[in-house]
Amino acid sequence: MNSNVSRLAGSVGKVIVGKQQTVVKLIAALLCEGHVLLEDVPGVGKTQLITALSRSIGGKFNRIQLTPDVMPSDIAGFTMLDSNKGEFVYRDGAVMCNFLLADEINRASPKVQSALLEAMEERQISLDGVTHKLPRPFLVMATQNPVETYGTFHLPEAQMDRFFMKLSMGYPSMEEEFEVLGRTENYNPIANITEPVMTVEDIAAMQEAVKRVRVSDGVKQYIINIVSSTRQDRNTVLGISPRGSIALFKAAKAFAYIFDRDYVTPDDVKCTAVSVLAHRIILSPQGKTTFGTGEAYIENVIRNCPVPSMS
Repeated sequence: MNSNVSRLAGSVGKVIVGKQQTVVKLIAALLCEGHVLLEDVPGVGKTQLITALSRSIGGKFNRIQLTPDVMPSDIAGFTMLDSNKGEFVYRDGAVMCNFLLADEINRASPKVQSALLEAMEERQISLDGVTHKLPRPFLVMATQNPVETYGTFHLPEAQMDRFFMKLSMGYPSMEEEFEVLGRTENYNPIANITEPVMTVEDIAAMQEAVKRVRVSDGVKQYIINIVSSTRQDRNTVLGISPRGSIALFKAAKAFAYIFDRDYVTPDDVKCTAVSVLAHRIILSPQGKTTFGTGEAYIENVIRNCPVPSMS
């Protein structure tokens, strides 16, 4: 594993027990300047994971607990009259940071959810005819609970497609949970991260290094074959968009970089495909009956797509 990535993952590991695959994928999304949706049952450490990553990097971190009464101005900011200057000035919203934790995003109203769209896609906020650029890097890490739907608002497909990855943590093993109990006996384990191990400049340099990872034409065609097969399938109502193929392309490059290679292999594509693609499709009634979930459907697509040979 790349030494910088190992250092960052080790810092997160001071808080999160196990879940190495989820941590690595979260770092991959960060290196691709992508946003992450963490969907899992309550109490498995979603917020702790995101907070641990943010504390490990010396950037500005904002957290907003989303509820139905949150306003779009809480997200995007607002302009107000400064009586001393005699002019309107912009007051920062929650998005004016490097890392934004949008906790329980599906509890926010559609109006508030839409306030995130421009920030996530364009890395900017437009208010009263003025555009405000967001800091770089900028990463939205949202959480949602899939089992409790009372008082929630379904995320529209347009917003789901803007999330680079959808991840879940799952329950810990018995051994991991034993260690969790020991870590939380006297204090919150987030206190184990006393100082950042990286700066935002380090992250920016790593993001540039990921862009230089080489991808052969055969691997590019492999990615295209995977996404194309979802568009002409009676098991789906909505297939993968070009934004999805670009995301898979970038994620594979990030995985190659994480494991200290300057070229992408088909295994990099396989390792990231489910997390990058599953939330971007809508299964037809037949697809739901056959596969049940988008994750199972993408796994089936990967199994049946011919793998290119590497020269």
